[in-house]
Amino acid sequence: MTTHDTLAAKIQGPVFEPGDDGYDDERTGVQLNGPHRPDVIVGALDAADVRAAVEYAAAHALPVAVQNTGHGLPQGMDGGLLVSTRRMTGVRVDPDARTASIEAGARWSDVVPEAAAHGLAPLSGSAPGVGAVSYVLGGGVGLMSRAFGNAADHVRSLDVVTADAQLRNVTPDADPDLFWALLGGRANFGIVTRLEIGLLPVTRLYGGGLFFDTAQIPEILETWRTWSATVPDAMTSSIAMMPVPDAPVFPAPLRGRRVAHVRIAYLGDAAEGESLIAPLRAVGPRLIDAVADMPYTESGTIHNEPPIPMAYRATNLTVDELGADTARTLLDLADDRTIVEIRQLGGALKAAPPHPTAVGNRDAAYLIGVLTKGDGGAVHDKAEKALAKASSGRLLNFLFGAAATPERVREAFDASTYQRLRELKAVHDPANLFRLNHNIPPAT
Repeated sequence: MTTHDTLAAKIQGPVFEPGDDGYDDERTGVQLNGPHRPDVIVGALDAADVRAAVEYAAAHALPVAVQNTGHGLPQGMDGGLLVSTRRMTGVRVDPDARTASIEAGARWSDVVPEAAAHGLAPLSGSAPGVGAVSYVLGGGVGLMSRAFGNAADHVRSLDVVTADAQLRNVTPDADPDLFWALLGGRANFGIVTRLEIGLLPVTRLYGGGLFFDTAQIPEILETWRTWSATVPDAMTSSIAMMPVPDAPVFPAPLRGRRVAHVRIAYLGDAAEGESLIAPLRAVGPRLIDAVADMPYTESGTIHNEPPIPMAYRATNLTVDELGADTARTLLDLADDRTIVEIRQLGGALKAAPPHPTAVGNRDAAYLIGVLTKGDGGAVHDKAEKALAKASSGRLLNFLFGAAATPERVREAFDASTYQRLRELKAVHDPANLFRLNHNIPPAT
């Protein structure tokens, strides 16, 4: 018998304790830097398993974490109960309503082909392996965001297990306060077991990557900075300055180099796209030029992010404008150990959603991300100091590891939104049961 045998008796899925076969694999996701070390893990098969896990955690005063792929993991915590949703992978598309019902463990790689079979596409992110539900709950800035807004803006309803272990169907009409808090507050208000989201009549785009060599990085950054301020909302793009390891998993022309990778996702036709990106190509020869018309099912190749688990730390900040001084600062930060990424925001991301949500910093023009292998604390401290004056806030989905401090979580919202979230937390989770996350503490 195990310490948590009474819990195991109520769960259809597996239950793991430290030392069990499968425990380490279950608690570890894509982020290897500081994974959770819980007292017990519930490998949930369905919403009933999630309810039983939350009921048990509340009865034994165990804080709760939830994890699918672990892409957006904050600093891992010792102790508590981890609900692993990776087995809950159901996706059902309603082509007439243009919606998808997505369970908590599904990834975008599960959703995109199901939608494409009906000539539709979700507002998915840049990496197909990211968990769809957690991505949406944090806002969801993806490949078509400047044209269609945050993924959270398109949610119709959610099924969530709250701190009282009840399964609730939450809609903007029946429960507008909880609906508002869930969309932007991530895992602070319960465990979402399923959500229904609107799909878009998109089947293809003009997209891909342009890779420039080390000597060209200053010029392509300056060109992209000024060019991005002129493009239509149908164009969503970003630039990453990054070292590429000399390893077979990476394309041969890039190995062992520090490169600039410009990512293009344009919803107009290919001829218009060719004309739009001509100033970028004019910077000079590319190590790789992979921009072309593509089906949306291949959109994960645009950023082409490696799917392998790794230990990394990442932080981010938003800026209302990307000036030349800020660009020069980013060039200084982009060394042989650090990835610096800039994503253009704006467009439909600034528009009011059909139903209010708590997603913060909608007015930002750009998102700056800094990622280091391992801890990289000194690099992140340098970046924070150098960019402090330019910063207007954060985006919750891009706060990873030790960078996800309470202060930075607070900066993902304006003061009134954060206070309202705390007040609703006091209503729905006064004991802060759901605190092993990007935590928003209840108001006192």
